[in-house]
Amino acid sequence: MSHCFAITFHNKEEAVWLPKWSQQTSKFHKPVTPSEFHFAVFVITMLAYLSAFYFFYNQASELAKWFFIGFLGSIIVNAIFPHLITTILMKKYAPRLITGLFLNIPFNLFIIVQMFLNHYITWKELIISTIAVGSLLLALIPLLFKVGGRIASSREQK
Repeated sequence: MSHCFAITFHNKEEAVWLPKWSQQTSKFHKPVTPSEFHFAVFVITMLAYLSAFYFFYNQASELAKWFFIGFLGSIIVNAIFPHLITTILMKKYAPRLITGLFLNIPFNLFIIVQMFLNHYITWKELIISTIAVGSLLLALIPLLFKVGGRIASSREQK
């Protein structure tokens, strides 16, 4: 469950800083409002919890295992790209970089290494599940931003 703590702390950092940071002109990202981002980060965080709990209570399930390790791998990739790469290219701190590098990568790598040591996963499973879950999350984010924006505008109209 340390994975859940790390992603929660990581996403809280981003929820505080990223919406304002995203308003800067950049070819690396589109601006996002706090409402859009907060909704999306909440859903992504809940999916991370779901993946961990689903696996914890259903370890015999291949789907649970693939969903969980795919999330672990995706979070590691996310710490490097876009956050580390964006920080280097823009020469300006990208929110979530510190928690990504010093919480998410170590916690998730520890879990993955333990799974390898126990012969519970293979490289093929890790790579395929990371690509699958990462692609799903990337496709989901713009949709979540739209839903978050609509929820916010419907509240403002009331």
